[in-house]
Amino acid sequence: MKNENYAAASTAQIHLTRRSPAYWRVTFNHPPLNIFGPETIPQLNEIITALETDEHVKVVVFDSAVKGFFLTHYDFLAKLEDSTRLPPGPTGLQPLPDMLVRLSRAPVASIASIRGRATGVGSELALACDMRFASREKAILSQWEVGAGLVPGGGPMARLPRLMGRGRALEVLLGADAIPGDLAELYGYVNETKRFADVASLPPDFEIAPEWDVCLASIMRPAAQERIKKLMERGFHKPGDAEDRLGYYVGQLGR
Repeated sequence: MKNENYAAASTAQIHLTRRSPAYWRVTFNHPPLNIFGPETIPQLNEIITALETDEHVKVVVFDSAVKGFFLTHYDFLAKLEDSTRLPPGPTGLQPLPDMLVRLSRAPVASIASIRGRATGVGSELALACDMRFASREKAILSQWEVGAGLVPGGGPMARLPRLMGRGRALEVLLGADAIPGDLAELYGYVNETKRFADVASLPPDFEIAPEWDVCLASIMRPAAQERIKKLMERGFHKPGDAEDRLGYYVGQLGR
């Protein structure tokens, strides 16, 4: 990613390109599905810290190098203790919600450029950005967790109602279905024109804090474990129809 016009630094799953001192691009590159796991957390934290401390950067764009996937769900094959043993971040929140809160408050304009699936963590990172631009043809957003007996952990229950209202937010969270780009725009999930969130519209930390703790607890519930097992049997966590149509497969679990 480095050439004479671009100064770039890269990590295993995330590439940071400084296209100019003021404009950075953060690209997720963890094929085949851009799954987010505990090993991704320190990599993203390094970038969030740089955004907080660099005095020149003004704009950061998050995108993906993996065709069809912006950023997807948490890694359910990772050991749970790999997540629970990570220390809280500077805000006092657990690492993932901590980074998303810090991103939402960083002194830069943050933009999610979504071409492909933004499911779970991907949706939550997009919601933490100031702006979300989605491809009408390629983008799919989803908070699918409730359909699998889980609780979303990265702040969508606090952020979605502020964007689209309580009723629509409940539809997204409880319906656990895939929301295509054009519908996401109508709902207010993404925006087509530049719109900055006023500080007053950001949720306070005490609304974010419980979500991650309850998310981890929900993963250990027998009913959730059984549903995740069924999803795995149907191709979840690997390339194929189950990941491409996750909302549909989640909807089949209770039938």
